[in-house]
Amino acid sequence: MRTRVTLTVGLTACALIAASPALGDPGPDRPTTAERHYAVQRDHSQGRSLHPRHTSGNEPGWIAPDLSPAQRRAPARKTEATSYTVVPGVMYSTWTQVDARGPIVAHLLAVDPKAAGVGIDYLAPKHVAETSPVGTMLAKDTRAVAGVNGDFFDIGRTGAPLGVGKAKAKKLLHGRVEGWNSAFYFDKAGAPQIGELPMIARVRNRPRIEVTGLNQPYVAPNSVGVYTKAWGKTDGYTMTQGQRKRIRVVWVRKNRVVKVRKVLKNDRKIPGTILIGRGDGARQLKKLKKGSKVVVKARLKGHPKMAISGDRPLIDDGVIKVVDNRVMHPRTAVGIDRDSGQILLLVIDGRSSASRGYTMVELANLMIDLGADEALNLDGGGSSTMIARDATGANQVLNKPSDGFQRWVANGLQVTYKAPAARKPGRRR
Repeated sequence: MRTRVTLTVGLTACALIAASPALGDPGPDRPTTAERHYAVQRDHSQGRSLHPRHTSGNEPGWIAPDLSPAQRRAPARKTEATSYTVVPGVMYSTWTQVDARGPIVAHLLAVDPKAAGVGIDYLAPKHVAETSPVGTMLAKDTRAVAGVNGDFFDIGRTGAPLGVGKAKAKKLLHGRVEGWNSAFYFDKAGAPQIGELPMIARVRNRPRIEVTGLNQPYVAPNSVGVYTKAWGKTDGYTMTQGQRKRIRVVWVRKNRVVKVRKVLKNDRKIPGTILIGRGDGARQLKKLKKGSKVVVKARLKGHPKMAISGDRPLIDDGVIKVVDNRVMHPRTAVGIDRDSGQILLLVIDGRSSASRGYTMVELANLMIDLGADEALNLDGGGSSTMIARDATGANQVLNKPSDGFQRWVANGLQVTYKAPAARKPGRRR
């Protein structure tokens, strides 16, 4: 059932240090070749790093104006609130919220993971080093009824996510020992959690070979990275950040070394596992010869059932953990309401006159207002996307992606639903 409430409010003028981009409908799942080329060139030209502060594309954010004490105390006002039940246990709501900085449009999926037939899982393309629109990924699962984008990723290069990723029905797909491990996950008992989730990896019987990453965008300097067939095809020296000297590549199949090389070729399938060493890591791999037995083990601490990372926690046990209240972007976040047990998936539109975007502090405050006790910031900017099933049974883009179309992203969170089987009528006595 849809409910709609319309309020008439006055808008406060807001000086934004940016030009408002034209934005139409979200458009089709697949952007044109020109649109994709523009996005990639923009990312390269801005010198995007693999540890962005706000978005994978490292786009410049709008700068929030300073507020007077009276403006800071003034409560935000809501208008045009709409909500409907996607499936039993999943509610979508959207509203416009206006304060002294201007309007924002919010989109919320409140998910009860204990509702009959409802599930939340990791969402991704076939390979780790691959990107796809959220809508395209959801279309591959007939049970998918909603979803949002997920982790920050190596945009314009390998396309691989920066942190950890594990689907419920699969082994660990990608992870790292340290550096990008703030995650939303379901623990071993199936309870939702937000916190640090480092990878534990080792080469069995080879204690001096220290693995730092599994299917990561690149191998860290002076370390060893592991890549499996889940990665896809090799990306040449992109995997070593352009380093060509003092590297070693060990190809492993059925737990035996089948070849050792000092060069990294591009577009090669990985039928088993490859170990890539840089600097000191290459030296560690010298002990492995053709025929050597190699068993690589990698897992996440605590053996969670499912996991996806973001760049930082917004809230921890009700306490706001972010400080930036200046840079405004479209945002995506996931939170946990401990009282209701709901998972909160939130998207804030941005970079338009209709919705300015949010700062980190504003995002955390709204999450608290919605009931979240813990919350995690996911990738934002042009990546921010929310999709859910409408009254016709089709999945639709509900927000306004700031690129004007769905960005091709590395992964996301999907909400699935399988209607409970109808109870058979009992025999009358």
